Amino acid sequence: MPVELAASDTSSVTPARIACDIFCAVIDNFGDIGVCWRLARQLASEHGWQVRLFVDDLHAFQKLLPALALDQARQTVDGIVIEHWHEPAHAGDTLEVADVVIEAFACELPSVYVAAMARRERAPAWLNLEYLSAEDWVADFHLRPSPHPRYPLTKTFFFPGLGPGTGGVLKESDLDATRSAFEASASARDAWWSKTTGDAPPPAAATVISLFAYENPAVDSLLEQWRDDGGSVVLLVPEGRISGALARFFGLPAFAAGTRAQRGNLTAHALAFTEQRAYDRLLWTSDINFVRGEDSFVRAQWAVKPFVWQIYPQADDAHLPKLDAALAHYARTLPDGVRVALTRFWHGWNGAGHPDWPELQRHLPALRQRAAAWAAELAQVGDLAGNLALFAKTQLK
Repeated sequence: MPVELAASDTSSVTPARIACDIFCAVIDNFGDIGVCWRLARQLASEHGWQVRLFVDDLHAFQKLLPALALDQARQTVDGIVIEHWHEPAHAGDTLEVADVVIEAFACELPSVYVAAMARRERAPAWLNLEYLSAEDWVADFHLRPSPHPRYPLTKTFFFPGLGPGTGGVLKESDLDATRSAFEASASARDAWWSKTTGDAPPPAAATVISLFAYENPAVDSLLEQWRDDGGSVVLLVPEGRISGALARFFGLPAFAAGTRAQRGNLTAHALAFTEQRAYDRLLWTSDINFVRGEDSFVRAQWAVKPFVWQIYPQADDAHLPKLDAALAHYARTLPDGVRVALTRFWHGWNGAGHPDWPELQRHLPALRQRAAAWAAELAQVGDLAGNLALFAKTQLK
């Protein structure tokens, strides 16, 4: 992809400080840039790296980072330099190449940048950050080197994963403490409800559900089940691709942020699309979270609540083995009845069957226990930013 690259300002950088360039092409939705922005922030704040993030779609990025200016080719937010990766392609001999270069999701680095990497006195650590997968083959390919066909450079594949032998997933060092403080503070939760929905918190007996999803033909059946539920269901829906289905269900022209609708025992709130830190609070507030793609899937696991994952759909149901691989990790220790119910529901939500809410709801206590145990297991794999930083340092020695 052509790119205009600005030289780094290294005047205030000490020799011991690692410079890192992350390249991100936004393919679809917000997962690509969501993961890259979390990684950039964590490498900067927890590891002291000097980070530049090159991204080709500032409009998508601004959804997650409202402070981002769309008309600036170069800007600094939270100490991270953000470059708009766009045409025309021009970079001279003064091009600065970082110590660590991260090519996110095989986005393909600009040829001029790769050539500059090859001219560097000491080759950078070049990592291809792959998509998250729970499949067994990931551990075999994690950290596998790939020599460049023309230059004396080697790229290393870095795979996030849910099991040993992988790069793990992103988790900030203060995340557990921040979550615990929020959950322990009634005033913080009350303020969240007031600011986010305009309402007071629902009664303790209500089931609070967050719904972040792609278009899904199963949603109509699920909304009907929540409408007819024996207890009160409060649905929190970030504005997005599922909003049209909610509007049709409630007979509204739109289900835009700020909308409140009710049918039967179901009350639904449409929420404004939010930045990443605020999304965590939505997950912590809910009793069960419906999440999609990669980034929200990971955050749901750290929220220590039951969750339902909608994996990105692929042709010929190629996504279902990937879904089952995640279930194999997550549901491994569940009793048979609970595991079967969870598997059926995840399959139904992903186009292979029909989601049965009453069946899943019966097992929520067991799923709450598993959510806590799973978060502890996942933490043993190590967090992705820490694992990546440690490996990169070994390559720079």
